[in-house]
Order: sequence, then structure tokens, then C-alpha cells
Amino acid sequence: MATSIGHVLPTVSRLAKALGLAVHHSPQLVDIVDDRGGRALEVLFQRLARELTQAETEAVRVVTDPPGEGAALTARLLTAPTLAVELARRGVTVEVGVLAEAEFRSVYQPIVSLADRSVVAHEALLRGVVDGREVGGGDLFFVAEQAGWLHRLDRIGRESAISGAAAWLGDDDLFVNFNPTSVFRPQVCLSTTERVVHESGIEPTQLVFEVVESHAIADRGHLVSILDHYRSLGWRVALDDVGAGWSSLSLLAAVRPEVVKLDKALVQELPDDGARTVLTAVTDLAHQLGAVVVAEGVETERLAEEVTALGADLGQGWLFGRPVRPEPTVEEPEGRWQPVHRTGRQPVRSGPRS
Repeated sequence: MATSIGHVLPTVSRLAKALGLAVHHSPQLVDIVDDRGGRALEVLFQRLARELTQAETEAVRVVTDPPGEGAALTARLLTAPTLAVELARRGVTVEVGVLAEAEFRSVYQPIVSLADRSVVAHEALLRGVVDGREVGGGDLFFVAEQAGWLHRLDRIGRESAISGAAAWLGDDDLFVNFNPTSVFRPQVCLSTTERVVHESGIEPTQLVFEVVESHAIADRGHLVSILDHYRSLGWRVALDDVGAGWSSLSLLAAVRPEVVKLDKALVQELPDDGARTVLTAVTDLAHQLGAVVVAEGVETERLAEEVTALGADLGQGWLFGRPVRPEPTVEEPEGRWQPVHRTGRQPVRSGPRS
């Protein structure tokens, strides 16, 4: 690699040496040798994509398998692609580098019965840790979609959610997010998730797989085939962010989810009359279909009172707890926990509604 920018090559050298690569210096030139077949070089490129700015990568020339020093090397460097081009050719970007090196883990936010505030379930949310820095799930999935890694990250998220909850979940329910576009054929793509469920010891009926309404609209036929497979395994289905789209009511009737989660943005508009009208219509239809209704985004006692008055069964939001990584808990006295149960495909509503 060659550049006239003085501070770039020391960064390249530092990263290369940290990976155990052989590094040789010349003025404005660094020669890196990988004796392990190129695997360490691939990791180096991923790290360079994160460490260097776009302008810096465009100022570095890269020659692979260079000739010996002299006129031949100089000629190659004059026509060599930039590091930016080399990264693009290898399919390496800043974002892909983050995904490739991130340590993934799940955090869990409690879901409570609005009748008595007892915890009945937890929603798993994926996080990534890169160089000690936590990356949120929204950023991770945006990057994964742009990089063509969505199906991989979605699988990692499902499996992390289940395995991470096995030691402490008890009888509570576990809500697990998924994107239907990441599942090409349910019987194949969900086989590893099914195996993790079996190994975790979590009962299939404790699992609620939730899909965002906007994802559900994209290909309703494909979604229904996935949900049918979930239900054949004893898993339940939740429709998330309901009320945000114009087709909410027709989608509810088509999907017939066991759990309906009210759109957070609409909940936080309460007591606005328009928001109340939409949320009341969704809640009433959900109950007619036998679904449990969860109000998301509940951050104040006032909002808790509003969604309870609407008829919501369960609540989720900062008022009840933020996403955390729970530790295994001691066994609670019998009768404390009130999971979201169901008979057949229809759940029993947890507690009276006012």
C-alpha cells in the first residue's frame, strides 16, 4: 500500500501487526505479507474499512502480489486501484466490517399485565458490541439489509433471543422479532431456530414471534406460509406496530395474530382524539379475533391509564422497565407469574379490562 498522506500508513501498520501479519516499511510505502493464505488480510481490509475515512481510502494505492522494488513496482503503483476500490471489489464496507466483527447479544424488555403490573413476558432486542461500543438493533438491521446480510442477522437475532433467555425466563412468554423477507422457505430457514428452542428447554407455547405491520404488508402470501409453519410448531404470532398503516384492520383479519401490539407512535399521541379512535378500533377488532392487545411506548402513568381505558391487556415501555440483560433468578413463590396463556390458537386475556 502506498500513499503520500503521512498519518495513514502508521494506522495500516498498527492494524496489520495486531493481526500477526508481517509488515515492512519504506518511505510512503508499507508491504504486508500474509503467510496464512489471505485470511488475515481479509480481516485487515474489514478493519481498515472501519478505521479509515472514505477520503483516506481514496488516497491509498493497493497492489496485490507486487513485483520487486524498482521501476516495475513504481509502474504498478501509478496504475493501481485505490483502497476504496479494492474494498468495494471485495464487498467490504464500513458497515459490513461492523457486522463481521460484532459480538451479538440480546437484551430484554418486560411486558406487564395492566391489571396488576405483574411481568408476564419479555421482548428480546438484538444488540451488537464492536470494540466495546454498543450498536443498536435498528442500525444493525439497516446495515444488514444494505449489505445483503439480512437473512443471516435475522437468524442470529432469533437464536440469540432464545438461547439468552433460557437460564432465567421461567414461565414467562418470550417475544422474538423476525423479518419475513429473511425466511425463504420456512421448513429450511427456521430449522436452526427450532433446534435452539429444543435445546433451550423453553416450551414452544411460550414463544411469540412478532412481525412489524409494514413488513407483513409486503408479501402477505409468503408471510401466511411462514406463520402457518410457526403455528405448526406450537409457536404464536404477534403483529407489531398495528395502527401505523392504512391496511391495519384488513391485515388483522387476514393474519389473525394471537397478539396485537399497538403502534408506539399512536400510543404516545394519546389523549389525542384521532389516535384514540384508531387505537380503539384496532383493540376492539383484535379482541373480536381472540387476540391479546399490548400497548407499546408506555412511559408515564397517564399513558398507562389511557391504554388501560382503551381496553389494552398488556403494557410495554420505560414505565415498566428498559431493555436489560437479566441474570438467572431465584425461584419465585408459586402463583406470582401470569404468562399469556392460550387455548388452542387463541390466548386468554390476562386480567380484566376497564
